Amino acid sequence: MLNALSVRNIVLIDQLDLVLDGGMTVLTGETGAGKSILLDALTLALGGRGDASLVRNGNESGQVVAVLQLAEGHPARAVLRDNAIPDDEDIILRRVQYADGRTRAFINDQPVSATMLQRVGAQVVEIHGQHDDRALVDAATHRAALDVFGGLESQARTVQAAWETLVETMDAVAAQKRLVAEALAKEDYARHTVEELSALAPIASEEDELSARRQALMQIEKSAADVGETDELLNGPSAPGPALLSLMRRLARKIDGGATLFQPIVEGLDATLVALDTTSEALEALKREMAFDPMELEQVEERLFALRAAARKHQTSCDELSVVLARYEAELETLQNGEAHLVALESAAARATEIYKSAAQLLSTARAKAAIRLGTAVESELPDLKLGAARFIVDHQIDLDQVSATGFDKISFHVQTNPGTTAGPLLKVASGENCRASY
Repeated sequence: MLNALSVRNIVLIDQLDLVLDGGMTVLTGETGAGKSILLDALTLALGGRGDASLVRNGNESGQVVAVLQLAEGHPARAVLRDNAIPDDEDIILRRVQYADGRTRAFINDQPVSATMLQRVGAQVVEIHGQHDDRALVDAATHRAALDVFGGLESQARTVQAAWETLVETMDAVAAQKRLVAEALAKEDYARHTVEELSALAPIASEEDELSARRQALMQIEKSAADVGETDELLNGPSAPGPALLSLMRRLARKIDGGATLFQPIVEGLDATLVALDTTSEALEALKREMAFDPMELEQVEERLFALRAAARKHQTSCDELSVVLARYEAELETLQNGEAHLVALESAAARATEIYKSAAQLLSTARAKAAIRLGTAVESELPDLKLGAARFIVDHQIDLDQVSATGFDKISFHVQTNPGTTAGPLLKVASGENCRASY
């Protein structure tokens, strides 16, 4: 409740400290006594629009302080805690209006924006005025008022929770549909890539091995002519071995006949033949080592060039091709799992829709009954107000296709002041002015 209102230098008010006790407070006075100034001051403290004309003549600024006592679970306290504003026992709203049009706002002596002050002020005090389109005459509040009257707050919260769940699942469905659509757009390329790289079957470090083998085979191919020429000289028709062997045998026979002067030559020829044999054996070993299938070089080059072409295509290295293959295989698996997940999400959304519709329908039925009771209750009070001929009507519109946090219903209060007249919205028909604290 509003405990106190302190006003300094606002319009005609120099200084005013108003303390309000529990219960109902009524301020009366003739026109011009300052009732509206008090309401304007209170409105300023609640975050209403500032105006330089509110500052009392001759002063640089004016100030209004409203002290409120709220229940521990009041929604305004949650707003304060969420914005790191001290949540003291009393809530103090203070607004300073300067003569140059500037304003400053404070809650519990902490500077806040005018928007924050207005947000908190709207939750603690309502102004009902003849020219104010808020509070009781504001159709936006009528549904909540009906729920309070009918004790339907719990059902309303159930509907809101069901709506939040439905929105969450529908958002999840939409997000998953986007993922699946993106995956489908890439599916053909992913499948082609997986088929291509699976057939290629890249292996880490394979490029280095193939490159080394290619260099070796190319070196062997280049050296083949030299090896053949060497083989021709050592083992061909003009090979020196047979001729040297024949010469050594003739000279050996001469040595046997006593011509010992040929002994050094025979020994030299013998050593030469041994060296030729050693050279021939080395040549044969080299020929065996160099023996290769001419198709092997072609196969090695084909494999190496295929790996390098795939690496260029995917802008990576040959060693990373297996990683690329794994990534596209994962995309295809994600697509398959994503479609299954989408089906599950759509099923969850369908269940959430049914839960929401069921809760909203139950609430709508309860609201219809509460609307009749509220109309009867209000009309029972009208005779004492000399409005016995008037009617109070709770206009209840139901839209079963509407999906909102408040259900299917649109509630507005209508009145018919005299028989034969057309009933109309409370805002257009009712008049009067009062102020009350909401707690």
